[in-house]
Order: sequence, then C-alpha cells, then structure tokens
Amino acid sequence: MLTTTLRTLRSRWVTFVGSFVALALGVALIAVTGLALASTLDAPDRKPERFAAAPVVVRGQHTLEVPTSNGERTEELAMPRAVPADVVAKLRELGPVVEDRSFAVRTGSGPTDLVGHPWSTAAYAPYDLDAGRAPEADDEVVISGDWARPGTRVRTGDGTVRVVGSVAGLGFENAVFYTDTRAAELSPRSLQLVVDADVAAVRETAGGNEGVEVLTGGARRYADADPDRDSEALTAMNALFGTAGGVTGFVSVFVVASTFAFAVAQRRREFGLLRTAGATPGQIRRMVVHEALGVGVFASAAGCGLGSYAAPKLAEWAVEESLAPHWFTIGDYVWPYHMAFWTGLFVALCGVLAASWRAGRTGPTEALREASVDIRAMTRGRWLFGATLLMTAVVTLVLALVTNPGDLLQRKTYVSRPMLLITAVALLAPVLVRPVARGLAWPAAQLPGAGGMLVRENAAAGVRRTAAVAAPVLVTVALAGSLLGATETLNQAKATETRERTAASFVVTAADDTGFDKTTLQRLRAVPGAENSASSPSAVYTLEDGVALIRSDARAVEPRLLAATTRLPLAAGKVGDLDDDSIIVNEEWQKRTVGERVDVWLGDGTKRSLKIAAVMTVGTGGNGVYVTPRNALAAPVDRVDVRLLPGADSAAVAAGLHQAVRESGGEVFTRDAWVRATYPETNRTTRMGLFLVLGIALLYTGISLVNTTVMATSDRVRELAVLQLAGATRWQVLRLVGAEALMVVVVGGLLGALVAGLNLLGMWSALGLLSVRTSVEIPWTTLAAATGACAVLAVTSAVVAAGLSLRRSAVELAGVRE
Repeated sequence: MLTTTLRTLRSRWVTFVGSFVALALGVALIAVTGLALASTLDAPDRKPERFAAAPVVVRGQHTLEVPTSNGERTEELAMPRAVPADVVAKLRELGPVVEDRSFAVRTGSGPTDLVGHPWSTAAYAPYDLDAGRAPEADDEVVISGDWARPGTRVRTGDGTVRVVGSVAGLGFENAVFYTDTRAAELSPRSLQLVVDADVAAVRETAGGNEGVEVLTGGARRYADADPDRDSEALTAMNALFGTAGGVTGFVSVFVVASTFAFAVAQRRREFGLLRTAGATPGQIRRMVVHEALGVGVFASAAGCGLGSYAAPKLAEWAVEESLAPHWFTIGDYVWPYHMAFWTGLFVALCGVLAASWRAGRTGPTEALREASVDIRAMTRGRWLFGATLLMTAVVTLVLALVTNPGDLLQRKTYVSRPMLLITAVALLAPVLVRPVARGLAWPAAQLPGAGGMLVRENAAAGVRRTAAVAAPVLVTVALAGSLLGATETLNQAKATETRERTAASFVVTAADDTGFDKTTLQRLRAVPGAENSASSPSAVYTLEDGVALIRSDARAVEPRLLAATTRLPLAAGKVGDLDDDSIIVNEEWQKRTVGERVDVWLGDGTKRSLKIAAVMTVGTGGNGVYVTPRNALAAPVDRVDVRLLPGADSAAVAAGLHQAVRESGGEVFTRDAWVRATYPETNRTTRMGLFLVLGIALLYTGISLVNTTVMATSDRVRELAVLQLAGATRWQVLRLVGAEALMVVVVGGLLGALVAGLNLLGMWSALGLLSVRTSVEIPWTTLAAATGACAVLAVTSAVVAAGLSLRRSAVELAGVRE
C-alpha cells in the first residue's frame, strides 16, 4: 500500500500540490494572527513622563470604589475630584506645593495637540530651556519643539501670546507653558499637585483622606495624561486581532477541509479500481490518511515558517496605520506555532477521513459508475450536519430576537454569526448547486449550438466539483456582504437615531474636551432669535445584581430646553418631569419603572438616590441617561443645541453663532451637517480594522479559488480530450471551460449573497424590535467587485490550466490513466 501511495503522489501531483498550498497558507494565517494576538497580552512597563523628576505627586479621587459581596468593584470617575483645600493647606506646611493644570491650546500655526501647563511644572519632567527665557507676563509662553521661534507672536483661542523661550520636546506631548497665574486663569480647576517634601510626611498628612492618592516611584505615571493608553491600546488590538484570528481561522479551516475532501472525492474511479483489485475499505482509508499525513506535516511546517515571516510585517502595518502603539512588535512566543501546526494537521486529516469513509464503503461497480456523474452527492452525515447547523442558526437567531435583540448588534455577534450559516449552506451546497446552475444556464442552453447545453449539464452532473469551486466564492461574498453590510446597516441606524432625535436647527460643539468658557456661553445665549440648550458630558454608575458596577454615559441638561431641542425615544414618562431629584434612564437598566427610585453614583463619585422620571428605548445602545446640571457640577459644557425662535432668520442666527465661537474655536453645524458629522463611517480605525479582518480572509479565499479551480480543471483532462475527438476545436474547449468557471462563480456568489442577506435580515429585525426603523444596507458595489474578482481568477486559472493540458494530442490525453 505504501508503493501505491507513493505512485499516487507522483501521478496526482497537481492535486497534492493544491492541497499543500491550501494547508500551508491556512496554517500561516492561523500562525500570523495567533502571534499577533499573543503579542497583545502584555504591555511594556510605562515610566513616569511629566513627573519623572517629581518627589511626590498628590491627586484627588479619580476612581469610584464600591464594596460588593464578590469583592470591591472599581471604575474611573468621569469627573475626578480635586485635592481638598484643607489637605492642600497642610501639605504647604511640609514644603513647596505646585498645582498642576492641563488644558488644550488652539492655534492656527502650531501642532493640533498642543497642551498648556504652568511653567513651574516644567522642571518635573524635566524640561530644560534651550533658547530664550521663562515666561514672566500673562501673554508670554515657552513652547516645546521648534514649531515657533522666540520672539514669534502666536494667535490662540485665548488671545495672542509671544513665544519667549523653547524647550526640547520629550516625545509624549507638545507643551505650551504659561505663567502659573495665567494658567490658573485658563484652567481654574487643579486635580493634582507636586509636593517637594519628605514622602513619609506627605503620606501621613494626605494618605488618610478618603480618595486622596499619594504617588511615588513608578506610580507617578498615573499623574500623566491618559496613563492607561498602553493597556487600552492592547485591549483594542486584542479585540482586533482576536476578531481577525476568528475569521481567518474559520476561513482557513473551511477551505482546507473542503480542499482535502474534494481531493479525495476526485479519486472515486481510482478507489473503485482498487476495490476491484481486492483492496479493502480499511486499506483505502489508511492509504488516504497516510497521504494526508505526509502532505499535512510538510504543509503545516511550511505554513509556520511563512507565518513567522509574515507576522512582523503585519505588526509594522498595524503601527503605520495607527492601529497599534509605536512600541508594538511580535513577541517570542511558541504556542501560536503549535496551535497553527496541529490545527492544520487535524483539519486535513478530518477532511480526508470524512470523504474517504464514503469512498471505502462504496462497492467497486458503484464507484466506477459514479466516476462519471454525481448521482448521490449528499451523504447522510452531510445531510445531518448541514441541517443541524442550519437549524441551530435559525433557532439561535429567533431566541436572540425574543430574549435580547441588542446582542445581535454587538460586533462579536455580527462577526461570528455568519460563520455558522456559511458552514451550513456550504454543507448543503450540493443540493442547492444543481437547481441554481440549471436555472442560470437555462437561457444559454436555448441558444443555437451545444455550448450552453454542455455548460448546464457539466455543472449539474459534476455537483461535487461545482460545489468545491463555488465554496471559496461563497465564503468571499458571504463574509464581505455580512460584515460590511452589518457595519453599514448599524451605522445607518445610528444616523437615523441622531436625525430623529435632533430637533434643533443648529448644533454648536466645543473644539476640545475643556468645553466652552463662560464668556463663549454668554455670547451664544445673546444671539438674537435663538434658544440654546447647553449640555455637559458626565457619567452615572449603578450596581447591577449587587455585584457589577455599571457605568452609563450621561448628559446634563436643563429639562425645559432639552424638550425643546431634542426628541428622546421615550418608552414611558415625560422629559418635563426631569428635575434635580430625578433621572431619565433607558430600558437596559434593571430598574426602569417611572417613579421608582434608584441608587446611583454621579460622575464625581457622589452617591444619590434619584427617581426615574422617564425611560427611553434601548435603540442601538448609545442612549445613555440624562440628569440635570446640578448632578454634574464639574462637567464642562461641550455642546449647545440651538432652536430658532418664531420669525427668526436662519442665516442671521448662523452668522451670530459663528461670531460667538470664533475665538474659542467651536464649530457650528446645521441639523443635517450634524448628522453627517456624527455618522460612524468617519471612524478610520474601524475601517482599517475591517480591512485587516476582511483583507486577510478574502486574499486567502482568492488564492484558494485559483487553487481549487486548477485542481478541478486538471482532473478533467480526459473529458476535454473527448470533446476534441468529438470535433470541438481547442478554442471551443477553452471557451467552454471558461464559461463553466464563470457560471460556477455566479452560483457561489448567489449562495454567498443569500447568506449575507439572511444575516442582515436578522440584524434588521433586531433593530425593529429596538424601535429603530432603518433600511438594510447591502454593499452591492463590494459584492459585485468581490464576485467580479473571483470570476477573473476562476476563469483565468481554469483556461490556463486547460490550455496547458491541451498542448498534448487529444488521442494521447484520452488514453491517460487516472
């Protein structure tokens, strides 16, 4: 049997090369995403930046800590507290105290991310003057970097300043240093301070106060801006590469299994001859397993080697596209290689075992008969698994719609759910291929000549071949349609929500997180013909089931003005009932009965018991909660909704709003422009993440399509030779092969579009149950492009493979043994 195996490898080298390529690329994909995912598990230790030379940093309460039966739960406060004044007074008795302040600085000529600080904090980074002198007057500043020279006058949102000095940039910020007095005017609220005193004395003085933190050593990094950005970046990358790994892993397993199964199915005549010669079913199965084992070991090893080369390239691309921090690299991990190698080998063996089991059980005469026409393309096992997966997909969808439709809008759900349906349709594809192929080829079959009829009958007779070639197209179109369609449908739903909720004529937004100052707000209120509704961002925390501390984004706004400029999607209650003792929640909250009281913690950590004034529908999940400004005292106003008063001129009001925010740098939107500006499509990171997930998967399916097409075409050498002997010219045969490949691609595209449509229908139904009326967004252009690309690849590879085979004479090819 070993001799037979070796001869088979030599005579069917195209089939085995195709299987080798599919498996090697599949293992490489799993290795690449596994290595990338493993590298996101640990962030490098970040050292203090702004306060690297500070002896002690003291800051107020930044976290909310709530004891529960399962331990303490912690969340970052939306509005951290300042160090209490009495604590500051005691610290001043120990030594010099420098209050830190950070605020955005807007200029027309400098970097867009300029941040202002008091000059006295510069020494703690440390920053050293390399030109000029320190600021002494309110209109003098020192800058980091070389974007302006000493003596230059720079216009900012808070007036014109003169650069009197510069310091070398340290890489983590673009700083502008004011005098301490001017910095206090621009940013009155100080959340942390530096104490130049004995550490033990500082801890004794400040450490006993609730919420006050004393930071020394490496802990001083928590006083930097966004100290958790590395861990947050790793979490985002973990989700990104986890999604990419899940999708590419599924595609790899799917394609490898189908390729190996097709490679075995191609050899039914050979198995029939072996059975006729006396081979037992067990011998045939062992032969196939040995072949798969030999190909699988070498292909998996090659895939691991290719993955080790490609993984660093992926990391470099992620850094260049700002999907990963600048320090991200592929670590020295071994387990991804083990996972990729053994997964590839296992899938290859499973693919051939399932197909060889049927070949082994088939009698010699039946096997010879089935070599020409696929009489029974579906086994009982394939029927069972296909039907089970299809029913599972339908039942889980119905259960989700009934119990928790919002779960269908989560990325992990709309990314993973198509996999189940794709597998089910692929398993049932032989049943679907024959009628779809006959229907597509029927018009061509009515034309004069035998070409259309041959295309129809060949596709219908070779169901396994047609299904195997259509499988990569099915995956390509289904994935592209499901993922891009789900993202676009969800984006459109969010835009619809924004449009329906915005009753204002204009929306004015602040230039940064510091919000509008009092002067700008007064100017906005003074614009004639306009009624303003100013709102502030905050958060509300609640304890769910007594063990989970949940944060809900909140907007603080005056109830009367809110009702005038916003149409909230209320399920119960009235907006006008909101007051300082109440809250508007959404249906995601456990307690959502109007009039019921809930215990909450406000954005600054203050605990309150508030009455539910109204309940909003869940929608797409971003409705949050609403409170009054009294329950968000420290929150800056970052948005002003403007309603035109009766008889007011829209153009005049717009001009007045632009004039009011000219110095502060705010932006004025019309209602329609506001909807467009907040449309989720503008998120570049999301687009690049989808490109990564789909790009890797679709590139692999494209290569697999070429691979499978070449395998299928090379197996038809005798059939093509018979056509030539029957009178067909070489070019007629090639046109026939190309037409068949094109039709098979269309079959796969239609099945993929069917899968994508069913997945999007589930999301649309969920949105309807969540009271969001929107249309299903099907990416027709992308689907057409994907199908077109598959058609070009399939037709080209089929025609080239057939053309190379037909270089020999038809008589010689017709006598070729299989």
